[in-house]
Amino acid sequence: MPDGVYDAVIVGGGPAGLSAALNLGRSRARVLVVDADRPRNAATLNSHGFLTRDGIPPHELRRIARAELEAYPSVEVLARTRVTAIASIPPTGAMDGAHAHARGRPGQGDDDTPRFALTLEGRRAPASVRADSVVVATGLRETLPLIPSIRAFYGMSLFSCAACDAWELRDRPLALIGETPDLPDRARLIARWTDRLTVFTNGADVIDTVEEAELAASGILVDRRGIADLEGARGSVSGIRLTDGTRVAIEGGFVRPHWAPSVEFLAGLDVACDSQGHPVVDRSGRSSIEGLYAAGDAVAPGPQQLIVAAGQGARVAAVLVHDRLGVRTAH
Repeated sequence: MPDGVYDAVIVGGGPAGLSAALNLGRSRARVLVVDADRPRNAATLNSHGFLTRDGIPPHELRRIARAELEAYPSVEVLARTRVTAIASIPPTGAMDGAHAHARGRPGQGDDDTPRFALTLEGRRAPASVRADSVVVATGLRETLPLIPSIRAFYGMSLFSCAACDAWELRDRPLALIGETPDLPDRARLIARWTDRLTVFTNGADVIDTVEEAELAASGILVDRRGIADLEGARGSVSGIRLTDGTRVAIEGGFVRPHWAPSVEFLAGLDVACDSQGHPVVDRSGRSSIEGLYAAGDAVAPGPQQLIVAAGQGARVAAVLVHDRLGVRTAH
């Protein structure tokens, strides 16, 4: 293929993107991974639930994955680089049957022109590249509640994913801190691991009296007072100091951030998105635009386990290869 033209560009180098790159590389596709190197879970010391890698630091998982990609010469990784825009390239003409088969793009509208032009930003990045397919795997951007010391404990004794981290906090007095209407459901989930849970709404009116009574019946307390700050040392939270001066002792807990997909670069494409801005995809990761796929947290309403995101990346890779050959797959 010409320089700067790829079978697929993967935007994002987390579990979904790196898994897609690995499987596309094994399918002999020419692949470019563009990674800003700013993962959402950068503060997390250890990740859990990934078979054979339980407890591994997220940065180590990424390092191993990138090292594995080096075995595939058709896969390139551009680190510390962002995709700032994606535009569709109009087709220039039809290919004959033999050329279409060689290019792996049989079907209506086939020609020699890649579908997408991507604008890049980074020290060592070319200004733009072109690709027949794009996989969006940029994950989520998160905003934590405005509590002064919350970052000092986040990823060490305060977490956002119960399935990922609740086992290590089991049977302790825990807090769930958030300002969103889904707090009751999250509290019921966390209560699987402890019978000493308090939900702190930080003054937000997001739990009604009926929900509060239902939680109380399950032994879950609701505290509606504002939070002045968190207390503790060396990443280990020990208490919540409320605005009225009260201190509530805890030994860990969970935070419900506000999440938003990092897909601003799709603004130039007429891709279908849901009310929260996530690209709408089918069960195989296909978006409303041919050749544009998405996987991992970019298409989820909230963070998934790393192994789930990696599985989605692998499935999208298989689907992409089949689609390029004109073979519809049940993946």
